[in-house]
Amino acid sequence: MKNLGIKLALFINYFVFAALLNSVGLLIQKSQNVYGISESKASLLEPAKDLTIALVAFLIGSFLPKLGYKKGMLISYAVVFLGCFIMYFGNSFWSVILLFACTGFSFAIIKVSVMALIGVVADNESDHKSFMSYIESVFMLGIVFAYVIFPMFYSETDPNAWLNVYLILAGLIAVVFIFILFSKFDLPKAETVKSVAEDFKDMIRLMQRPLLILFAVFAFMYVMTEQGIMSWLPTFNQKVLHLSEKLAGQMAVILMLSIAFGRFISGIIVKKIHWYIYLTVCLISAACLVIFVLPMASDLAVTEIGNLSDVPLIGFVFPLIGLFLAPIYPLINSTILSATEKQSHSSVAGILTFFSAFGGTCGSVIIGYLFQNVGGHKAFYFSLIPMTVLIIVIYFINKLNNKSKLDEA
Repeated sequence: MKNLGIKLALFINYFVFAALLNSVGLLIQKSQNVYGISESKASLLEPAKDLTIALVAFLIGSFLPKLGYKKGMLISYAVVFLGCFIMYFGNSFWSVILLFACTGFSFAIIKVSVMALIGVVADNESDHKSFMSYIESVFMLGIVFAYVIFPMFYSETDPNAWLNVYLILAGLIAVVFIFILFSKFDLPKAETVKSVAEDFKDMIRLMQRPLLILFAVFAFMYVMTEQGIMSWLPTFNQKVLHLSEKLAGQMAVILMLSIAFGRFISGIIVKKIHWYIYLTVCLISAACLVIFVLPMASDLAVTEIGNLSDVPLIGFVFPLIGLFLAPIYPLINSTILSATEKQSHSSVAGILTFFSAFGGTCGSVIIGYLFQNVGGHKAFYFSLIPMTVLIIVIYFINKLNNKSKLDEA
């Protein structure tokens, strides 16, 4: 198979970093339960990774092709390997912050690499959209892995037992490092020999394009929505639905599985239905789920639930919002990247990662603030605001994309 080594590396990269990055929801929960941190302070874990991602992605976007994607990936894994041991031996809230800073630094390089390399392995626009959906599905499976493996190490007798998961993750990272080290990346040579400063200026110039301005707004708003829900769902399950700590984390897997399934089937659906119609229906459906299902969280009996059979219906239904949010991110990313010349894909990926990271930070901090000040049962209503903005932004992205295709014809 053509570019098999690169494709396998892309899938593995996203799986491993999905597990590390999106354990933030579990670590927000653990920081409150183990380290006695408040909701608003626990929400700082999101900026620890996302602001690092934003800064590194913005700086590395134009430089990475010169460094080399393979070399960048290896550096990323070395840094995050160190982060796992900082967490294991540090065992404090500051260790968690350092872990996510290391993870954010590494993921910025990985994400820019993956986004740029998809353009290398995809043969056409349809191929690009399908591969993007599949790779984002693998990302969600990595998150599912995190939400399954972490609760397995929870212990009522040993409060530090959960830290052993970082030894397993460090072992997995070492295996992936070796795999990438010996993988062959057959990539076309760069045609230009621009300086890093010139490349950075080109990246800034890209931001003057109307389509990329809309893309930046989209990335910010989408990740604000998804990350706000994803990061705080375990806390919502524990504090609002009154599930035990372990069950609250396990039930959050439904959200991850629904997103993974939604992204997988979107790779098939988008070949039959125009992406704009599909995504508009998805956003309206997600908003309806918030409006009509979230009220079920009010006035629940304050009794800790430890068995799956006692979980209220909302615990199963609300996480299905992932089915509707799932297709949006990969399909819009693919649409923008397909509309941009391949030599600019690394820079576009840097822009995407930068604004996604800021959106994730804002979403988590706002939800954390709402949890503490207006109550967890009302916090997720905030997601209706960015969903409304997304419907408007996607309309204009489709309009501009169609216009550019007509101009090229």
